[in-house]
Amino acid sequence: MTAGDFAGLDARPSISLDELIGAAALQTRVDRKYVVGTRLAGSVLDAFAAEVRVLEMLGRRSFTYDSVYFDTPDLDSYLLAAHGRRRRYKIRTRTYVDSGTSFLEVKTEGARAATVKERIPYALSDSHRLTPEGLDYVNETLACSIGSVPSGVLEPVIETRYRRITLYLPESESRATIDLGVTWRRPGGRPHELDGAVILETKSGSAASALDRHLWASGIRPSRISKFATGMAALDPALPANRWHRTISTSLPLRPLSR
Repeated sequence: MTAGDFAGLDARPSISLDELIGAAALQTRVDRKYVVGTRLAGSVLDAFAAEVRVLEMLGRRSFTYDSVYFDTPDLDSYLLAAHGRRRRYKIRTRTYVDSGTSFLEVKTEGARAATVKERIPYALSDSHRLTPEGLDYVNETLACSIGSVPSGVLEPVIETRYRRITLYLPESESRATIDLGVTWRRPGGRPHELDGAVILETKSGSAASALDRHLWASGIRPSRISKFATGMAALDPALPANRWHRTISTSLPLRPLSR
């Protein structure tokens, strides 16, 4: 079951994880992200007339994700994103908290803003560090995909946590996700939560999905946001944040939480 403002999705048919992977794996895709007030997002999705199926596993329709992002002491990955460089990358572990499984992921962005995600299973106990085997995988993947490897030691720089609802849109064979209760925390720092809003993300081929067009018709436009980079900039005002300044100042209300 889903909760609160998204309970309307309970009336939508379900899709299993195997069916979703078979229909719309989309490891290479174009992502469009929207920061939307929670109530508005719920009402807009309720009004979406196209067919939608909701990922369901063991009777659950929302799942907790925990991601740890790694960067060099000079923040090479962050600065590539901040300056809009082509061939940028992100390195993270992603833990599916409900199932207790974890992956090491390397995401690269190249031609035409297409995102490519590659990953391997990873020990849950290693989610906050890169093992020698994990580092080898990162370097091999980046050498093949962008032709270079990080110049410094990779250490955790920020952690995100949220609950996710995943949608499948059969018409365009695309996906969308709704991330609720998004929190960011720097190592040793205080967590901050996105207050009263969700991050809605569509994941499709080069063409916009029907859900994108529905959001645009409802007056909701894409936001420039990256959970990694925008979170870093929001929690450290000393970092260059030109690409995300508008998002941080107008649509990213953060509320500090207790540790």
